[in-house]
Amino acid sequence: MPTAQNVRTVPVTTDDLPRVGEFLSAHLDNTLTSEQWARSLRPTWRTSHPDHGFLLESDGQVVGVYAAFYSETTRAGRPSAVCNLAAWCVLEEYRRHSLRLVRAMLGQRDRELTDLSPSGTVVPLNERLGFTHLDTSGALVVNLPLPARRGVRLVSGHAEIEAVLTGADLAAYRDHADSGAARHLVAVVDGRPCWVVFRAVRRKGLRLFASVLHVSDQHLFRTAAPAVYRHLLVAHGLPFALVQNRVCGARPWHSVPLSAQRPTMYLSRTGEPPESVSYLYSELTQVPW
Repeated sequence: MPTAQNVRTVPVTTDDLPRVGEFLSAHLDNTLTSEQWARSLRPTWRTSHPDHGFLLESDGQVVGVYAAFYSETTRAGRPSAVCNLAAWCVLEEYRRHSLRLVRAMLGQRDRELTDLSPSGTVVPLNERLGFTHLDTSGALVVNLPLPARRGVRLVSGHAEIEAVLTGADLAAYRDHADSGAARHLVAVVDGRPCWVVFRAVRRKGLRLFASVLHVSDQHLFRTAAPAVYRHLLVAHGLPFALVQNRVCGARPWHSVPLSAQRPTMYLSRTGEPPESVSYLYSELTQVPW
């Protein structure tokens, strides 16, 4: 049994990413190559934080990883520093040291913590640590080829999106334009833009679903939604969309209500409400599993 003396917890530096990628591809999810993992763990936005989470090391070998994405953004006019917990994997013979990675994450008391894709075994641990469940109620939408309403047009090319977005939306789009998992679309409704971010996801092994991560204007999205759902079907071959009420607003008629979807969790150090949590600046936009 490995002892605490020969296992150490250290930050994941940029130089560590190739070996962290090899570890995660071999032991967590081999649908991504080691190069894809390493590339995905480097955020596409600028951040003041130099590292990418924490790893366990024994005799110079990676035996555990808790990856993270760091960001500094503005919420409700106030600066917000976030640590988004991502891939967590520890070799079985080192599992007794897993909580050292958790303690390292929790020790970052200057940051809000989000865990937006916790596994089933992580959820009860997060609950004991004080994490709050976010409201994931929403709907499964059938992406019908309905005609767009008059006054609605869609743009999806990089140059076109840059031309119609402004201000904070344009800055956030630029932060995510090269993300490995995020896909972007702008619905222009009577000249006003609504930026939509989604990713393709699997359910029961079938990659048939678009998960909508962000809309910049829920009111405009309600008008543009038929055109957006048509685009997901026709341009991306995704017959279904997973939407959340807190992200997209009211569900469309051609959908099945879902009281909850996969858990997402949040631990605030400043008292900010869970409703302020965004799926941007996270592994959901970066890692294309």
